Amino acid sequence: MEIVQERRLQTTDDKKDQISQRDTAVSQQPQNLGLRDYKRWLIVSLYIVFLLVGQTAATLLGRLYFDEGGNSKWMATFVQSAGFPVLLPLFFYFQPRTQSSTKSNILNNVSSKTKPKLSTLVFLYLAFGLILTGDNLMYSYGLVYLPVSTYSLLCATQLAFNALFSFFLNSQKFTPLIFNSLVLLTISASLIAINADSDTTGLSRGKYIIGYLCTVGASATYSLYLSLIQLSFEKVIKAETFSSVLNMQFYPSFVATCNCVVGLFASGEWKTLNTEMKEYQKGGVSYVMTLVWTAVTWQISSIGMLGLIFEVSSLFSNVIGTLALPVVPILAFVFFHDKLNGVKVVALLLAIWGFLSYIYQHYLDDKKAKKAAKRESVEVSNGRVEIC
Repeated sequence: MEIVQERRLQTTDDKKDQISQRDTAVSQQPQNLGLRDYKRWLIVSLYIVFLLVGQTAATLLGRLYFDEGGNSKWMATFVQSAGFPVLLPLFFYFQPRTQSSTKSNILNNVSSKTKPKLSTLVFLYLAFGLILTGDNLMYSYGLVYLPVSTYSLLCATQLAFNALFSFFLNSQKFTPLIFNSLVLLTISASLIAINADSDTTGLSRGKYIIGYLCTVGASATYSLYLSLIQLSFEKVIKAETFSSVLNMQFYPSFVATCNCVVGLFASGEWKTLNTEMKEYQKGGVSYVMTLVWTAVTWQISSIGMLGLIFEVSSLFSNVIGTLALPVVPILAFVFFHDKLNGVKVVALLLAIWGFLSYIYQHYLDDKKAKKAAKRESVEVSNGRVEIC
């Protein structure tokens, strides 16, 4: 009898210990979730700064290149991807480190089942590199044939294209707010097209149309590029590491840069580069520095863009990229004396309205997700208490 009573007492003590441990785990869970959420949004904020600063500076420097005497479209395309070597320190630092012992073998066996084949990755990098080359070339044509304020407003159409591609490729739902944003951005781009006559001073209407179509086409291609990258992270790469983000930036940029070198020589534009540098209005040193910093700022922008795709979604990344929309036309008015007539101001306001619709929809989705996670956490904690 004494032995039975001792076992009962021991069993009771064990249950009490289990209950206290589970209660401690449940009480610590909200704190851990809050800390992880804080760190995540700190990283997201850093990516947002990279994207906004990089994109704004790169766009203005690209326009400066053409305004001061630069004329090579392939060179302007080249610098959009050629800055990838600046990623090398991060590239080597964030590569997965080798681990020893049996734990390493277990991890290697697990990762080998989920890690994509090398041939699959090579195909992805080549495909994305080709898409990036065509996209950058169209952006270069848009930037040389359009005022930078008009160019910036037309780039906002990539939100509308991204919503369509996200719907078909990333299971993005259409809501009234998203539909409202699509309509507003479409009207904004249409107003820019109607406003062509006031923007074609010193420029043939044919070149303006080419610039308009290339910019809209580049926006559509870029949106497809973002959606395909997100799909690749979800379906193919399946690796939640920053090194995978760097790989997706580094290798396609390398492929795009090689393509631009081929294009530069095939088009014969390489023959005029020496003369172009000598005749650059701000001098040869300024010519080189403009190209170098254009390349660097595009890479900073790309890191921010890919980081936001990885942490949130391609749609959110595109929305944040459009946040530079009000900034670029104003800076273009100050530095390049672009015209800001009534039609362009209305187009700008409509585009900002469309952008805010996207932001508010994302706020509602995030709020709904947090409520669902909190409710699930409470249900799990209650279930643990009942099991005990």
